[in-house]
Amino acid sequence: MTIHWCGTGLSAIPGLRRLIEAGQDVVVWNRTIEKAEEAVGDITDKIKAFEIDALRAEVAAGDVVVSMLPGDWHVPVAELCIEKGANFVSSSYIAPEMRALDDKARAAGVALVNEVGLDPGIDHLMAHRLVADYKASDAYDAGNTLSFISYCGGIPKIPNPFRYKFSWSPLGVLKALRSPSRSIRDHAPLDVARPWDAISSYQAPLAKPESFEVYPNRDSLPFMQDYHFDENWTVKEFVRGTLRLNGWAEAWDGVFKEIETLAGPEGDARLKEMSDQFWDENAYDEGEPDRVVLCVGLKAEKDGSEVWHKTYVMDAWGDDRGTAMARLVSVPVSLAVEAVMNKEIAAGVHAAPSDPKLFTRWLDEIGTLAQHLEVVDHTA
Repeated sequence: MTIHWCGTGLSAIPGLRRLIEAGQDVVVWNRTIEKAEEAVGDITDKIKAFEIDALRAEVAAGDVVVSMLPGDWHVPVAELCIEKGANFVSSSYIAPEMRALDDKARAAGVALVNEVGLDPGIDHLMAHRLVADYKASDAYDAGNTLSFISYCGGIPKIPNPFRYKFSWSPLGVLKALRSPSRSIRDHAPLDVARPWDAISSYQAPLAKPESFEVYPNRDSLPFMQDYHFDENWTVKEFVRGTLRLNGWAEAWDGVFKEIETLAGPEGDARLKEMSDQFWDENAYDEGEPDRVVLCVGLKAEKDGSEVWHKTYVMDAWGDDRGTAMARLVSVPVSLAVEAVMNKEIAAGVHAAPSDPKLFTRWLDEIGTLAQHLEVVDHTA
């Protein structure tokens, strides 16, 4: 059984090295061989130039193909896996086109595993753990009112005037700012056209409590089913969102105002110009530590009183092992690869596992990657 790891960008390396150093049979594919050699050439010579037909010629039944490539490659690579009887792993969100492959994947007996990075990924594991703990608690009552929050952000450990630094091309961040979101606030759906229309403050229960600016992103509502919320539960709040340093909205105000004016090909060209400028001005310096903060919380209330409330809180930063972002994205991917190889994930299209055996084991491993990880019991 061979692991075909495609893509050796900045967020891919720790997980890739972990698999190679564990003695797995790994072939590394990258569009630029030299960059892959810089990343892992000290521990492997199984490095090949990525090209879809070259990959197709080498993948065999039972293999695992990891796509850490740009998002538009995930579905073609997954289709190749179904064709070859191989399994697929990616850290990215499940696109509708990926979801549509579920029946074919089941028929082929292969797993297409997605959303096993940081966000999405680790946040899912924490949510599954909290929901399972709540359902098993004495406080559980189908009539309780629930509130769920999940906020994640990659932020500079050493704050800068821009209140943000980039680990890779800023274009993705800028495009995300043009995306609408949907969440639940005060028992009703909250539709927001642009993130800056819904920025609020969040007090993270870190060892030393710290406030951040947060905003909802994407469509949070489908994750209620993914997290096994009963359709009859009363939900007061449900939001998956992004976390930023205080002062971010003010520092980015001019960016927001310009983005609102951009449209069409000219707008896309201007976004690329902005991206290049931001990369020049606000990329991480060599050896400069990044920081990742992730908070996932579930609260239950009965008759207006809090009866159960726990929050997973994680704080990680770059150290001699490399960046926090790279560790927290790629090591969970490597854990998913191992789970697929051990046949612990069924055929079909899946996100991060809700199986207690898996999320418990994975969270234990992830605890070694962060400088701080705990579950805060607010009602203890």
